[in-house]
Amino acid sequence: MIRLLIRVESLRSNQSFQIQRRSFSFLSHFFERRCHVKNTEITSKMTEAMGNYTITKNAPPVSMETFRINRERLYEKMKSVEPQGFILLKGGEAVNVYNTDVEYTFKQEPFFHWAFGVRHPSYWGAICLKTNTSYLFMPRLPESYAIWMGELLTPEDVKTLYSVNQVYYEDEISTVLTKCNPKKIFLLSGTNTDSDIKMDAPQFENSKKYPTDLTVLYPTMSELRVLKNEHEIELLRQASMVSSEAHKYVMRNLPSMVGHFEYQAESIFLHYCYYTGGCRTTAYTCICGSGPNAAVLHYGHAGAPNDKIINDGEMCLFDMGASYYGYASDITCSFPVNGKFTEEQKVIYNAVLNARNKAVEESRPGVQWEKVHLHALRAMFTEMKAHNLLVGDVEEMLDAELGSIFMPHGLGHLMGIDVHDVGGYLDDTPPRPTRASLKNLRMNRFLLKNMVLTIEPGCYFIDVLLEKAKNDEKMAKFINFNVVNKFKRFGGVRIEDDVLITDYGCELLSKVPRTVEEIEAWMNQEEEVKLHFPLPNQRGKKHATPILSPEVIKGQ
Repeated sequence: MIRLLIRVESLRSNQSFQIQRRSFSFLSHFFERRCHVKNTEITSKMTEAMGNYTITKNAPPVSMETFRINRERLYEKMKSVEPQGFILLKGGEAVNVYNTDVEYTFKQEPFFHWAFGVRHPSYWGAICLKTNTSYLFMPRLPESYAIWMGELLTPEDVKTLYSVNQVYYEDEISTVLTKCNPKKIFLLSGTNTDSDIKMDAPQFENSKKYPTDLTVLYPTMSELRVLKNEHEIELLRQASMVSSEAHKYVMRNLPSMVGHFEYQAESIFLHYCYYTGGCRTTAYTCICGSGPNAAVLHYGHAGAPNDKIINDGEMCLFDMGASYYGYASDITCSFPVNGKFTEEQKVIYNAVLNARNKAVEESRPGVQWEKVHLHALRAMFTEMKAHNLLVGDVEEMLDAELGSIFMPHGLGHLMGIDVHDVGGYLDDTPPRPTRASLKNLRMNRFLLKNMVLTIEPGCYFIDVLLEKAKNDEKMAKFINFNVVNKFKRFGGVRIEDDVLITDYGCELLSKVPRTVEEIEAWMNQEEEVKLHFPLPNQRGKKHATPILSPEVIKGQ
């Protein structure tokens, strides 16, 4: 088998699914290239479109204006630091699977993607602050690569595709720097506050010839990434819309999947997002927990790869989100496998739904995030108390840090190119809380218009935490263990939405059934929503259809 390093794909689906369309003043044509390949037909269309992409006919196009606006915002911030400076960013590299010649699916470095929107590996980007000129530096590939990849891109092609001022080869960075003669070069170096992983500054030819600054760029770009421009909001809206429809697709088909593995439900989601929505990758590892696995917060990892059998009567917690042109979605749906809630399932679900509704109500500009988190806990505990799982005063429960037992994670997080986006904790933002029920908040900022974040309250029955509470007299007095013990194999419920902070409140970007009544109605509609491929036990039957139209969600 000859391994092709480059694939040129055109995702041309004639089918459609219901989405909210947005008005755009531009047309575009899509192509995907792993590296630097010129396809005559596609490139000519791209030239006409002046740097815009259409990933699928079912979605709004992607404009390179998205990234030009971001570069302009960065320029305005940085020119006051050093007007004779030069910003130099390094894009991501293709990564091989250990020492094989097989590569992982490429994902662009997020800061570089934010500034340039480049899909290719091994690029550099720059902004000259003296002239406000944008540059891309592409790898100089051997001519022999054209045998395997087709005609290679030229600098002029790249300039058109990505709407930058100048394009050179990577080995010409030093030449451009000599012409610009900057007083200082700003390089990206900093530590992600979610992972605690440090990004080291990139090395380039003659780097020691110029003064460099490693302190300013990372916090500046992190802060800029917190507030999304109008085009970024449309990309995030589309990612959430595709993921919402995929979640609904899974929910409708799940009753027929009793006895199948959780990963088969995951595969339906992945298929829908890519086949119908043009989303090649997800924003994170899918979490498909059923029964007790719903209490494992980051289930789906390599040691527990969504591999339990789905049983009738259980609850499912499916946390899955597609990535659309590098922008994330993050949605969690919790629902009964058979489409009908038991009374016990209703109690826990409605407690979390009340928390979600209260959090949505309280999310608006000027409100600090920890306050929203506490409002959500208060609403959830009130409902749990009403059904005798908890006893006593709700405010005292909050003071006793009972939230760390039933919801041991933060209410939500910033979202953008990264699913857990940067900017949660910077030098000039409120610090991470130290209270047990708040310390896992991924940010504690005051909300601002054009932030995009998740709201994801949950209630879980985690043995190790319940045992901890039982042995802590400050907590134990609030828990009715005679009732709570009945839920030990229940798992948990999480309801997660993607929201945009607006002038006076927030807009829900995710659109899925949320109330008990909505979920039961959706999962039990008489009209069958067929899979695009048969389940394993359907193979060979007359009604099993390998490929069906993606026009599968009806009656919305």
